[in-house]
Amino acid sequence: EVQLVESGGGLVQAGGSLRLSCAASGFTFDNYAIGWFRQAPGKEREGVSCISSSGGSTYYADSVKGRFTISSDNAKNTVYLQMNSLKPEDTAVYYCAASRTYYGLDVYEYDYWGQGTQVTVSS
Repeated sequence: EVQLVESGGGLVQAGGSLRLSCAASGFTFDNYAIGWFRQAPGKEREGVSCISSSGGSTYYADSVKGRFTISSDNAKNTVYLQMNSLKPEDTAVYYCAASRTYYGLDVYEYDYWGQGTQVTVSS
């Protein structure tokens, strides 16, 4: 059974940091790109960052560039999203997703999704 399980969300003050984790199982992790997405209340789900299957390429949305860092530990089948200098507008449910054939931030191109973890940034 394919599973993606996010963790690490929580409540943090503006300017603070959180590290999200995405633990994958049930598929060949090394063959999949992993993306992080977020959805705020009343808004569409948007791409935040992604990492290629090899871990050699990363991509960030402009809104998080310079503040967020994506990384992977293939030995642990886990992808991380380090979020620094958090802003209230980063408040959302954060999801990770896996794609066998696509590398990018198009939500429709991902095959498997986790259940999400809530991130709340207070001002």
